[in-house]
Formats: sequence, structure tokens, C-alpha cells
Amino acid sequence: MSEIIVAKFGGSSMKDHEAMLRSAQIAKQHNSSVTLVSATYGTTDQLHELITSATSGRWNECEKTLFKIREKHFDILQNLTKDTMVEEEVRKLLNNLETLIRGVYLLGECSLKAKDRIVSFGERTSSLLFAEAMKMIWPQKNIILFDSRDLLKTDSSYGKAKPQLTAIKSQCQNFFKFDQNKAYVGQGYIGSDENGFTTTLGRGGSDYSAALFAEGVNATVLQIWTDVAGIATTDPRIYGQAKSISEISYDEASEMAQYGAKILHPTTLVPAMRASIPVFVGSSYEKDEKGTWIRESVQEKPLIRAIAKRSNQALLTIKTPKMFNTYGFMGRIFDVFTRYEVSVDCVTTSEISVAITVDESTLAYDKFFKELEAIGEVVTEKGFTLVSLIGNEMLEQCGLGKRIFNNLEDINVRMLCLGASAYNFNILVTKEDGDQAITKLHQEFIG
Repeated sequence: MSEIIVAKFGGSSMKDHEAMLRSAQIAKQHNSSVTLVSATYGTTDQLHELITSATSGRWNECEKTLFKIREKHFDILQNLTKDTMVEEEVRKLLNNLETLIRGVYLLGECSLKAKDRIVSFGERTSSLLFAEAMKMIWPQKNIILFDSRDLLKTDSSYGKAKPQLTAIKSQCQNFFKFDQNKAYVGQGYIGSDENGFTTTLGRGGSDYSAALFAEGVNATVLQIWTDVAGIATTDPRIYGQAKSISEISYDEASEMAQYGAKILHPTTLVPAMRASIPVFVGSSYEKDEKGTWIRESVQEKPLIRAIAKRSNQALLTIKTPKMFNTYGFMGRIFDVFTRYEVSVDCVTTSEISVAITVDESTLAYDKFFKELEAIGEVVTEKGFTLVSLIGNEMLEQCGLGKRIFNNLEDINVRMLCLGASAYNFNILVTKEDGDQAITKLHQEFIG
């Protein structure tokens, strides 16, 4: 085959039988070689609800949720096929799900390993249904449904498994036999460890898994289909005049994802960047819209391409006179962050203090703070928003700071961070000022 296209459809694209048929039509139109799907819309949340109800001893709630899941999937099935073998496969999957949930209910607890197995039923069931949609829309192809867990090998960090890249590459090269007569359908988000136990890739893992498959098969293109027609210059709910971005570089898109853009998770682009695979982001509901291309290099490189927002930020300041004219304190501080796997967004330092932005959820880690307090006095502030200007060659632009602060003259900037990357300028403001700051900066730099 001249082109190998890996396509990924999100939960909104699996919402019902009409959405599945629409997505299958897109796969056909683009001649997708491998298509990966998320669970049907809302199902993953329902599976987590099941686990919560079961561990809390609320079997009546479990039965209600199981009924809703069955009803939704059998409704889709009846509109796609009358094949009794497929119906039996769906029934078997959902019966197995009920058996697992009953076991969790009886035990009153659910391990991370069991949770991964339960959550996987969403993708495993939706892919079975979507394969039938593909057969309806694309009868010229031999539609091959495969289990992603056989190919996407990970470690045993259940709930947030780490992919084993060499094993994935080997499995993909051995399994896929591309030709004009075949099209493959599998599941996003799920994998398995060396013992064959089901794992999941954690938050953002569905798109990430698609990128891993694209890397594994040496894809020509990776397509991510959602309910939004590409990437915008900022969240249109914040600024109604946000513009569509036709193309953006890997570096810019990575910064956008890292600093709050919802359409992509930061890990998604890493495999595509390693293999220099162009990524297309489009809407399965507006398939003829241009969408956004993410490439290694782009034609236009504006100073400010987009503005991202990361909410619920806290500021930690670690202070001790012992830092003055000595060494090793930064290493000790970041060693604590590493051991507790706390992500750092922005850092500024003085002779005796370090200020670091983190997600507000970090404030609940008591042991983490006790270790920091052994190094120095720790002051915590919360209620912030991190506003990130994403663009190009920011370190070489005279007057950039002046333009920013002229537009934010009535907004208190608690912290700013520039210098580590030529692609972003981060500004920490109160959550009350976040949207106003984005609006003013968008009008100044983008329009």
C-alpha cells in the first residue's frame, strides 16, 4: 500500500449507530488502514460509576447502570446488524462485565488491575459494534476486528501503564498485513502487560494509543476525529472570535496540549514526533471542514499562534536562607517532586526561594508537603489560572513584554515564565482574571 493511515474516533463519534455509520463513512473516504475507537459516548463514566457503586455496596445502583449500558449497546446493535453471532458476542461481553462487577461488590474493593479490566469493556464493546458499521459502509473491504491488547504491550502500572515501544513495534510489524482488500478495526486506550493482564494508558490514553499504533506501523498519516473541527486559537467559549488553525508545528501543538488545550493530550504527539508522522485533527460531525494539520515544519510561523489556559493552579514557594550561596537545594526540591510524580509547569527562583506552579490537586498530598517542609518554609497559594501564549521565536522579539503588559495593565500578574522555550510565554493570574487576560491578549496578537 502506498499510504498507511491510522484513524482514531473518539467517544462522541461512537455516540449511536448514526454516529458510527458517519465515522465509518469517513474511514472509507480516507481509505483508513487501521481504525481505533473509544468507548461509546458516556460509557467510560458509567463503568467508573459501576465500580464506585459496587465498592460502596449499592447493588441496586449497579443493576440500573448495567441496564443502561446494555440498552445503549443493544440499541446500536439492532440498527447495524441482525447477525446473531455478533449479538451473542455483545451479550457475552456484557455478561462478563456483570460477573466482574458482582465480584467487586462481594469483595467491597476493586484493585487497579481489576479496574483496568472493567473499564476496557467500553472499547471492546464499541469496537465490536463499529466493525459492523464498517462492514455496512465498506463492503468491498475485509474488515478485520483485532484486540489491541495483543499488540499494545505495556508495563504493569495499572491505570497509567507505560508502553513498551520495542514490543509494540515488533507486534505491529508481525500482525498487520496491509493490502487493498483489508481494513483493521481495534480499540484505543487499552493494552496488556507481559502476563497478558489488561492495562489502560490513563488520561488522554485513547489518542496516545493511536499515535503508538501509527508509530508501530510506520503510518503515513495519523487522524484524530472528535466533535470539534480542528484546533482553535483559543477556547471559543472564552473568546467568541477565536479562529481555526489550518496548520501548526509539533512544538507549538505540544505546548498547547501541555498548557491546557483540551483537544489533545500532551502525550499524544510524542510518538508522532519521534516518527515524523503528520497528524490531522478533524470533526466526524463536520467531515468537510478543513480541520488542523500538525506537522514537523509549517509554512507560516506567527509570533503568537494561540493562547491556552490551564485552570486550577496553585503556587508553591519554598524558602530557606540556607539556599544563599550554596548548592544542592534545587536538586533536593525536585527530587521530592520526582518521587511523588508531581508535574511542574513553571519555576522562578531567587537567592533564598523557589516558586513553582502545580495543579491544585497537589495540595492534598500531605506526605509530599512534609518532605518539602524538611527543606524549607513552604507557602501555598491557590485560585490561579496559567495563561500561555503559544507561538514562535519569542526569545528574539523586542517589545513582546511591553505589548503583553500594556494589555494587562489592570490585571495583577502573580508570576511569569519565559526563556526555557521559544514557543511559549506563561503568565499566572487569578482565576477571576484568566478569561479577561486571554480576551485582551487574543485581540492584541491574533485579532
